[in-house]
Parts: sequence; C-alpha cells; structure tokens
Amino acid sequence: MSTSIVFVGGLLGVIGLALGIGALVTARRTGVGRGRAITGVVTSALAIVVSVLVAVFFVWYANQTQECYRPDSFQQYKQCVQQHLTGN
Repeated sequence: MSTSIVFVGGLLGVIGLALGIGALVTARRTGVGRGRAITGVVTSALAIVVSVLVAVFFVWYANQTQECYRPDSFQQYKQCVQQHLTGN
C-alpha cells in the first residue's frame, strides 16, 4: 500500500508541475497569481523528488533483504533484516 501512495504522489506531482508551469505562463501574461504558481511548482517538484527518493529506498531495502522474504516467522524475518542491514 505504501508504494502505491509513493507512485500516486509522484504522478500527482508531475500533474501539479505541469499545471504550475501553465499557471506561471498565464501569470506572466496577466500579472496576477505569480506567487501561487511558484508555490505550486515548488511543492510539486518536492513531491516528485520525495517520491523518487522513497522509491529508490524501497528498491535498495528490497535488494538488501531479499533473502529474508521466506522466513517461518516474523521474528526470523526481523532477525534476518537486522543482520543484513547492520552487516552482522
């Protein structure tokens, strides 16, 4: 579920960035709403960056702990993940 939130957030960030850039073009023509358009572009860009960073982290985490996905219990899974992430 959390990965879908990341990808939906990234997609909405791309849509927001496109709309923000369109708003900047309109604000340049009309002289109204430039601050809001810049805020939209900045927050959309941040949403994209955060989504990419979280996706990269998920891929890294899955790669580091892929042997741990077949444990018999959650306790074994936790121990396996801890061993892989700490190097012990």
